[in-house]
Amino acid sequence: MLKRGIFLLLVALCCIPSAANGQFLGKKKKRKAEKLELSSDSVSIEITDLVFKNINGNPVYYNKKLQSKIEELDKAEKWEELYPLLLEYVSNFGTQNFAHQTYYIWRLAKLTEVFGSEEQAKPLYALVLKHHRQGLNIPQILARYDSLNRNKKEHYVPLDYYYELVEYRRQVDTLIPPRGVLTTMGPMVNSDNEDYAPMVSRGDSVLIFTSKRNSVNTGINKHINEDIFITRLQNNHWGKAEMFERINSRYNEGSGYLTRNGKELFFARCESPDGFGNCDLYYSHYQGDTIWSEPKNLGENINSDGWDSHPTLNVTEDTLYFSSDRRGGFGLADLYYSVRGSKGEWSTAKNLGPIVNTRMNEVSPFFHPEHNVLYFSSNGHLLNFGDYDIYKSYHLGGGWSEPVNIGPLVNGKGTEFYFSIDHQSNYIYYARSEEESMKNLDLYSFPLPMEGQPLATTRFSGKIQTLTGKVPQNAVVSIIDLDEGVEVAPKYARDDGTFEFDLINNRNYLLIVQGDDIFRLEKLFFLDGDMEYNGIVERVASTIEFASLEFKNGSSEILPEMHADLQKVIDFLIDHPTFNLNISGHTDSSGNAILNLKLSQQRADAIKRYLVNTGNIQDQRIFAIGYGSEKPIVKEEKTDEDRKLNRRVEFEIYRDPPKEKMNSIDNY
Repeated sequence: MLKRGIFLLLVALCCIPSAANGQFLGKKKKRKAEKLELSSDSVSIEITDLVFKNINGNPVYYNKKLQSKIEELDKAEKWEELYPLLLEYVSNFGTQNFAHQTYYIWRLAKLTEVFGSEEQAKPLYALVLKHHRQGLNIPQILARYDSLNRNKKEHYVPLDYYYELVEYRRQVDTLIPPRGVLTTMGPMVNSDNEDYAPMVSRGDSVLIFTSKRNSVNTGINKHINEDIFITRLQNNHWGKAEMFERINSRYNEGSGYLTRNGKELFFARCESPDGFGNCDLYYSHYQGDTIWSEPKNLGENINSDGWDSHPTLNVTEDTLYFSSDRRGGFGLADLYYSVRGSKGEWSTAKNLGPIVNTRMNEVSPFFHPEHNVLYFSSNGHLLNFGDYDIYKSYHLGGGWSEPVNIGPLVNGKGTEFYFSIDHQSNYIYYARSEEESMKNLDLYSFPLPMEGQPLATTRFSGKIQTLTGKVPQNAVVSIIDLDEGVEVAPKYARDDGTFEFDLINNRNYLLIVQGDDIFRLEKLFFLDGDMEYNGIVERVASTIEFASLEFKNGSSEILPEMHADLQKVIDFLIDHPTFNLNISGHTDSSGNAILNLKLSQQRADAIKRYLVNTGNIQDQRIFAIGYGSEKPIVKEEKTDEDRKLNRRVEFEIYRDPPKEKMNSIDNY
């Protein structure tokens, strides 16, 4: 029987909160409502067809006869015969097989590409990368997985650039104003010590969380004291946090989960003499008049001789999910579940399986209060923006979908723990640090971005290119939710011009494509099922002419047919605040040269005024100059077409000031 080595156990003790940091991660909240109606056909939800039926049986599966046959067929390169036998063998894996026989999963992934499909193979490659220990060419496998997986970290726009885009949006009155992100819950809730594990309940009017603010520093040693605190929503503001009376003790308490009726509390307590391990799960019920029952240990069916914490309940509150570093799991800490019987008894805890759990840490589970979506924190999944990131996985047909990172608007370079969402999915509450340290955790609350929304499962994908088929470089694709204003993390278009977003169905959106060498592209659309869009963008040359900029004879009036092209210039200047613009007006040689010079200047000035007034562009960023007939394209005008070519307005976009600049005819 394979067991984790001493070294691995030591690592687990170092990486998972000990008695002194007992609750360091996990929360959830709950209310009953309609469940998420999804199917495995949803494009953005990846479900493997493989069922691992022995996960909670023998930790090591071994079938000598079957294994010998597999090795024989593999050596003989009889792939078609090998494929079904590999399927059978891998589907019987126990928890320890994933660490020590990852080779078989890799072989199955390769054969699945041949006898199944690339989409079926992708979650198998992910399993290899999440559970491998040694003996495989991981760079090669990772390269193959990346070729199948289009969602990569580098495709997301950096957060600082996102804030720049937000500021540009404020200048465009046609766009819905952006909502704030990364907002601390403030000094009424947070303290100078670590504050974490938030959970909203009672109609989203009560928030409980864990804090170390009662720790005592004697000057020589610091005695860590974790307690549960409570704050209430008053006039749309959270009140001063107070101790959760009758629950806290001289031991460490935290990671509380309050049922939707507010009458049951599940939490973790560490170093208690009645515990099975260093941290156990406990239960207390409300008896009325602010009195809670004496906390009771949930027993050996749930608790182990290790670390057990971070309780959360599903939508119907009959299944308990939690994190544990007990022996026999996939990694350092895994997620487990237990089902409550009709008489209130809890079944023996079971491992959640290899799709959610990895060889690293999975902690702080949170089950959405309305939908069958599990959120959790992990440092073992493949797309990662920092240390621990928050992921979501859908519970469908008895299995779990491949976890999805909820994006850079929530997950930063530091650590994100303890995810809780209100029942309408409007706001998120979670603990995060600004760096890779758990010593400066604070509670944050802000509108839930699209990537974290439980119903964001409809795929909007597309491709952008120029009329000649070229792909613009570093183009930024943004999606604006016009109905509810839910923020969507913008992305760079891939090298082939493609992009994709998972959005909430049956809403109106605005697609915006921006880039240094293209005019902004905007497209309104209503999302009704999975959609694809192919967009054509116009390249920005150093000097630009628009056919629409035809003035009436002898006039400098801006005509309505000019507005669309001038708006492109406005959008580009808004999107690129470091660029300036030089407008040059030209006439043909007909008539008086002095009058032509004056008219060309008036036309250039008229365009500048329009751009400044309509687009709120800074005056000093635009220079207008009229050349009259001094710089013709056709030097000898013989036809009306020749004269038309010479009557033009040119736009020069640049970063450095032009050699010639003039703002009015008075400069002559």
